[in-house]
Amino acid sequence: MDKQIQKQLVESACNGDIGSFGKLYEHYYATMVWLAYSIVPDYSLAEDVAQQSFAIACKNLSSLRNKEKFAGWLSAICRNAAYTNLAKSKRENVSSIDETVLACNQAGNDEENKIVQQAVFSLPQMYREIVVLHYYNDMSYEQIKSALGISLNSVKGRLRRARKKIEHYLNGRLFKEEV
Repeated sequence: MDKQIQKQLVESACNGDIGSFGKLYEHYYATMVWLAYSIVPDYSLAEDVAQQSFAIACKNLSSLRNKEKFAGWLSAICRNAAYTNLAKSKRENVSSIDETVLACNQAGNDEENKIVQQAVFSLPQMYREIVVLHYYNDMSYEQIKSALGISLNSVKGRLRRARKKIEHYLNGRLFKEEV
């Protein structure tokens, strides 16, 4: 979404235009679900977190000073809500991450697929969210930049480091040389 259009929608929403907030919701909902899913244990919970994030954003929209930074602000709300839900899930003895199932319902259930999923979920959060948004939500670098409120160089750098970490993980588990 163009920053100018986003700014206009945010300003309209601040002035009580529910339709403008609805357009922001429609544009960012899927991204927030995937962002939450990079943190919380299952896709259904990620959807709940995304909903919570929009409710919090709607309630506190007037506190957003720089209307052009809505996407980054919303992403921060989503991350915080996801971590809160994750902590609650852990307290309730729910497993922290379901490493064997991804919401995108990838074909195959073989051992290699499980190892790749484990590699992704073993990444530190800031790398995992970039990988999930790029590879599982098919977002471009530019879309990730906008959604997370970070620079394009940060997106590229984090994705490059994530790939190296995944490669290292896979080299140790998946591609063992047979003697």
